[in-house]
Amino acid sequence: MVTSGGQASDVDVVAVRLARQVGEKAVSWLGTMRTCFRLERDRPGQDLDNGALKSLAELALAGEIIRREAVAGPHCARTAEGLLEFAWRELDEGEVLYRLQAGTPAATHPMEMYASFAATGHRHDGLDRLTTHLHGLRASRVSEHVPNRRLAVAAVAAKIGFPLRDDLAALTGRTWLGGMPEPWMLDLANAYGLTHTVFHLTDYGDRPEGLPGPLQGYLHQWLPVWVEVYREIRFWDLLLELLIVGTCLKRPLFFPAVWPEVAAAQQADGLMPNGVTTPPADPQAAWVNHRHPTIVAAIAGTLTLSRALTRATPGESTS
Repeated sequence: MVTSGGQASDVDVVAVRLARQVGEKAVSWLGTMRTCFRLERDRPGQDLDNGALKSLAELALAGEIIRREAVAGPHCARTAEGLLEFAWRELDEGEVLYRLQAGTPAATHPMEMYASFAATGHRHDGLDRLTTHLHGLRASRVSEHVPNRRLAVAAVAAKIGFPLRDDLAALTGRTWLGGMPEPWMLDLANAYGLTHTVFHLTDYGDRPEGLPGPLQGYLHQWLPVWVEVYREIRFWDLLLELLIVGTCLKRPLFFPAVWPEVAAAQQADGLMPNGVTTPPADPQAAWVNHRHPTIVAAIAGTLTLSRALTRATPGESTS
């Protein structure tokens, strides 16, 4: 049932319409600005700017999720598909990631960047063979990452098709969220760590059951509080990540009162401000600090629409 209430668990028809609008406008902006995501072609793979690679991988992640959820309108879906294909071409159909992985065999980020492509059928045979070999080494079991980064590596390995070797319960228990600490102890770094712990455990809401029950309950209790904090200070980048967390729960949280403010903050061209700095008038200059919140807006809008449609199916509970 779709309601017009204002509770976090309500599916509000106006808020869902705004979420779709925000998501599709964000995708449109990303399509317009996609040349800004181009890689420098005259540098060896290991010398490429990791920030540029990360942005390209985030662009591909948005394309993957929009394709997976299949709720976007035709124009948005075509644009998102085009962004995914653009990112794959920029990586020379995986050859850039292969050279990067071969040049830095202990690094995990080439495999992490590959995951969204592998999940959508974009494979590179050499990279598949190399990552299979590296994943079988003892060294792959002892990479000294912080706990939510260890979860990231386990999650992308499973996505690419490797058997699970990690104890997810133990890894989760070592994260900030896994410890279910006092909620007022959440700071900015741990807030981003919390969101990514949820993303890795649920594959951005595709497997809500991957998040343990006690953590589902903890988030149902405290996520509305944190959303209110970052809504009040208008920190859109983190706020949108928290809205995605709400869509990743077995009983999703939608925050209908927040979406009108998000929609009002979004620029007419689709750019989503980060909430920390004011976007400059020049679009290419604005891209530098505002591409990430715009990508997050595309994902948050898509997942909110998708989960709302699921919840609105006759027979589904809204409690």
